Formats: sequence, C-alpha cells, structure tokens
Amino acid sequence: MESKIEVLSTVTVENNGDLYKLVDTLNRTLKRENLMFGLALDAEDQSKAVFTIYRT
Repeated sequence: MESKIEVLSTVTVENNGDLYKLVDTLNRTLKRENLMFGLALDAEDQSKAVFTIYRT
C-alpha cells in the first residue's frame, strides 16, 4: 500500500519558541481528520519558521 501525503498549505512566520506546542496540539487533535502539521526553521533565515499543513 502506498501512502500519499499532499501539501495543503505552507506559510512562513516569525520563529517563536512555543510554535511547536501549537503544532503538537493540532497533530494530536486533527489526526483522525487525516491532517498532519509540520514546523521547520527556514533554511535561508533562522529567525523564520515554515508551518505546513498536509493531508495524509
């Protein structure tokens, strides 16, 4: 069985030490809706974070 992950939306925001808490809460709450959330530092600007929403 092949798993497909679709990117629904991506946004770059100011990095904040608590952003991971939001991503964790969203993942725990909405996993049954086949949604997954990701957070990564921007490769070009470490003061920015890239927030991505996926459909699994």
